[in-house]
Amino acid sequence: MGSKSNRSRRYTEEFKRDAVALVRSSGKTITEVAREIGVSAEGLRNWVKQEQVDRGQGAPGELTSVEREELRRLRR
Repeated sequence: MGSKSNRSRRYTEEFKRDAVALVRSSGKTITEVAREIGVSAEGLRNWVKQEQVDRGQGAPGELTSVEREELRRLRR
């Protein structure tokens, strides 16, 4: 078997913010930035999309990070 773990890696919010900022400021594609910093392109794409939602630029009905966390907390 490969060396990959079945568990997802967890990244700090600071790391995610910095990665999204790098995408926005570098002029590089999400795939290029993801390769450079060692994360999956799909994961980085999700972080960029969530950041747009958090800034109020998401589609109607999409939950912000704060709303997602509150929903998660209430479900417990």
